[in-house]
Amino acid sequence: MNETGTVKITYREALKQGLREALINNDKTFLMGEDVGRYGGAFAVSKGFLEEFGEDRIMDVPLSESGFVGAGIGAALGGMRPIVEVMTVNFSLLAFDQIVNNASTLLHMSGGQINVPVVIRMNSGIGQQLAAQHSHSWEPFYAHIPGLKVVSVGTHEDARGMLLTALESADPVILFEYTSLLNMESEIPINAGAVDIEKAKVRREGKDLSIITYGPGVYKSLEAAEELAESGIDVEVVDLRILNPMDNETIMNSVTKTHRVLIVEEAWRSVSISSEIASRIMEEAFYDLDEPVQRLCGVEVPIPYPKHLEDASIPQKEDIIKSVLKMVEYDRI
Repeated sequence: MNETGTVKITYREALKQGLREALINNDKTFLMGEDVGRYGGAFAVSKGFLEEFGEDRIMDVPLSESGFVGAGIGAALGGMRPIVEVMTVNFSLLAFDQIVNNASTLLHMSGGQINVPVVIRMNSGIGQQLAAQHSHSWEPFYAHIPGLKVVSVGTHEDARGMLLTALESADPVILFEYTSLLNMESEIPINAGAVDIEKAKVRREGKDLSIITYGPGVYKSLEAAEELAESGIDVEVVDLRILNPMDNETIMNSVTKTHRVLIVEEAWRSVSISSEIASRIMEEAFYDLDEPVQRLCGVEVPIPYPKHLEDASIPQKEDIIKSVLKMVEYDRI
C-alpha cells in the first residue's frame, strides 16, 4: 500500500477479492465448478473459500460441464445467483448447448417471463504453454450470440470489480478471465469495488492513432504506447471491456479523434472481434479515417507448446510498435 491510496496486487488476488466480496454480499450467491472447493480452484482463485463459506456455497462438481452449467442455469431460474466456473475455455464447448440453447434464449422464448441471472467465468487466453488443448481466445464465439452479455476482464481493477456488477444483471453473463495475467502485479485503488460493464474505457488518451483492444492486449498496448510516446507518437488505447453488446459510441469517438485505427486481438483474425469492429468503423466512420483500419491478430494455427512459437502466434508489444510505426511513417517523413 502507498500514500496515493492504491495497493499493488496480482490479477489472481484481484479476482479472489472480487469473488469473496460477492459471496459476502449476498447469501443467494454461490460458486460451483471443478476443483473450486477442496483444491482451491485450478488457479487458486477460490483457495480457502470452502473453509470460509462451507460446502453449500462452494461446490465441487463432477467432470461434466453440460451437467453443472445446466445446474447453474436451473439455480438461476430458481432465484439463486450462481457463479459457474469453467476451468478453461475449451471445456465450455461441452456446455455450449446449455449456454446457447438455454441460458441465452429463455427470456425470448418465454415472452419476457423468465430471466437467467447466471454468471459463467471462463479462464481464457494464451501464454502459459498450455498448448492447443487449453490455449484459446474464443471470445468471438460467445460475442456472436444474442441474449448473452460477454465481458473481457483485461485489467486488475476490472478483475476486482466486474463480477460484482455482473451478478446484478438479470441476463446471463460470460466473464472471460485470462490465465496469462494471473501473476502480473498492478496497483488498484484501496477502495476498488464494482465497475461498469456497459461501456468501453479509454485507458490512455492520444491524438495520433487509436489502438482498440481487449483482454491481454490492453497491457501490451499500453506498454507499446508508452514506448511510442518517446518517439513523439501519441497513441490512444481503448479497452473494449464488453464484447456483446459492444460500445459503439466510445469506439467511434476515438476514431473521429485520431483518424487511424489499429485493432489488437489474440483471437484468430478470421471472423473475429476485430472483423466486427473494422466493419462497424467502415459503416459509421469511414470518412473520418486517414487510412484503412489495420488488424493485428493471432496467427491462424493451433497454439504451439514451445514458448518461442507460442509467443510468435499472438501479438506482442514489439509487434504493436512495429505496426503503429508503419501506419504513421508517411506523416513523419
